[in-house]
Amino acid sequence: MTTAQTVLFHVSDTHFGVEDCAAMEWFTAAVHAERPDAVICTGDLTQRATHRQYDQARKWFAELGVPVMLQPGNHDMPYYNLWERFARPYARFGALETAVGSELALAHAVVVPFDTNVPAQLRWPWSDGVVTRPRLDAALARLRELAGDPRIKLVACHHPLLAAHDGRRNPTIRGDIAVAELAAAGADAVLSGHIHQPFDMIRSRGNCMMRMIGAGTLSTRLRGAAPSYNVLRIGADGTIGLERRDFRGA
Repeated sequence: MTTAQTVLFHVSDTHFGVEDCAAMEWFTAAVHAERPDAVICTGDLTQRATHRQYDQARKWFAELGVPVMLQPGNHDMPYYNLWERFARPYARFGALETAVGSELALAHAVVVPFDTNVPAQLRWPWSDGVVTRPRLDAALARLRELAGDPRIKLVACHHPLLAAHDGRRNPTIRGDIAVAELAAAGADAVLSGHIHQPFDMIRSRGNCMMRMIGAGTLSTRLRGAAPSYNVLRIGADGTIGLERRDFRGA
């Protein structure tokens, strides 16, 4: 029997190492009480990608007890080991992903991963997003494979693909191109994090419109917004309901 809706908890920027323990417990309690179909984290699982921080993240995500999909963030590449950052930037993240699992079997949605991180770039800070052609082509190819699938197509990445307002400089290099091509390929929405401020907006590029949904943070690295996460309720009719939940503290 097909369920009436798929419930997805969207969290981002847990930043183990500087995590907000009370906010993490609040989120964990909600997962255990409500049993969403899946949890997706759109990057920056750790603060400095140390083995200890990855061990903390691995344990926390595994104990949620629901399917989990993880995307890497710019903080998830080694910070102190430059050789590993350039030669094997996701080796530690990959071990976490293997331990937790990244495949989602959702009744009414498909989540397509899209990596917007690079180990280094010709500008500072290195933390901002970069869209590379091979990674964009991989996401587009997956969307084309799903062309006949009636489920909602979500793209998950770490960096918002557009600036907060049109007319401003886009921190994500070639993000405008990515939005136009992903929307044209059938993506319904992009899930992201990075800026620690939740948002929900409809944006257009290349005569195509797409929803952009950002999750906040569960860390102590606040930027004007309380710790928070999103609840997406995706209906069989293709609707995406969004609830933002803010942590108000003890």
